[in-house]
Amino acid sequence: MSWKDQILKLCSDAEFFPGATLHAIQQAESELGVVLPEDLASLLRESNGVEGAYGLGLIWPLERIVRENKAFRENPDFPELYMPFDHLLFFADAGNGDQFAYPIQAGEIRRPDVFVWNHEEDSRTCCAPSLSAYLERWLTGELML
Repeated sequence: MSWKDQILKLCSDAEFFPGATLHAIQQAESELGVVLPEDLASLLRESNGVEGAYGLGLIWPLERIVRENKAFRENPDFPELYMPFDHLLFFADAGNGDQFAYPIQAGEIRRPDVFVWNHEEDSRTCCAPSLSAYLERWLTGELML
């Protein structure tokens, strides 16, 4: 089943976009210094980002993934406020300041788990064992922040 079909079963008003090219994905990986997990890369090839109701970034487009991650890693004020962000690959937000990410270990995304970063506490908590589970839990309301 395609990513679009899986998401539409959970969110009939999801908005999809033309898929990202392999070249664009490789360029983003180069800029971020990490290879995207295959499930995220395959979703982005199918639709370069997915928006939910009210413009919620269920999955950000590649350009935003790069922009947001670089902004968090390079902000000169953040080391005083938060733990380092170079061990997270943000790819979506909750609409309240919290963001969803894959953990980066030794320069690689080695596991499919999805974490949520709480912007108020600076906590990083595993919220789903995979991208598919994250989407299901978030869209059904099982995952609440």
